[in-house]
Amino acid sequence: MNKRKAHHYWRYLRAVKPSYFLLAAAVCSVLSFAALRSNNQHMSELRQAVYTADENNGDVQSALTELQQYVTSHMNTSLATGQDAIYPPIQLEHTYDRLVAAQKAAEKNSNENLYTEAQAYCQKLNPTDFSGRNRVPCIQEYVQTHGSNEAPGVAIDPSLYQFDFVAPKWSPDFAGWSLVATILLVFLAVGKYALDRYMRKLL
Repeated sequence: MNKRKAHHYWRYLRAVKPSYFLLAAAVCSVLSFAALRSNNQHMSELRQAVYTADENNGDVQSALTELQQYVTSHMNTSLATGQDAIYPPIQLEHTYDRLVAAQKAAEKNSNENLYTEAQAYCQKLNPTDFSGRNRVPCIQEYVQTHGSNEAPGVAIDPSLYQFDFVAPKWSPDFAGWSLVATILLVFLAVGKYALDRYMRKLL
């Protein structure tokens, strides 16, 4: 390209100042920051909905699924376990406690029913044994032979009710695209500045 053509094109390009791109980049960066903050706030609301459902024995699964889908598709919403963290950030404490209580109640009810059955069986077997000398060993033997082979009080794994969700580094939402626009505008500002210096030397 000769100087004449370069000067012709330069007449139109020099009106665009690098500061224009920087100003636009500043606006986009503010919008990106606001969008990232909005993403985090909405994540906090969805997380609170999970805690509320857990506490009130509500639809925990739906609330948890909605939180997971949002976190995994939006920037600045990560709920991942940190290096120094002992427990994952999402813990269904009340759900876990209810399951443990239900398990204990079921075991207690099962033991009581078994003991009642043993008493009835041994009473029929020894109807004249009023002292209980023969009935007590009979009851013990019945409980041992008819009881569950599974170990009582098997602990429920708490990790099944603890969750962490990782947010993407970039997401195609308003926050993500405004961040891309900010970076692009900064590059354009630098490029326009370099072009201005080059054209001044050329012309």
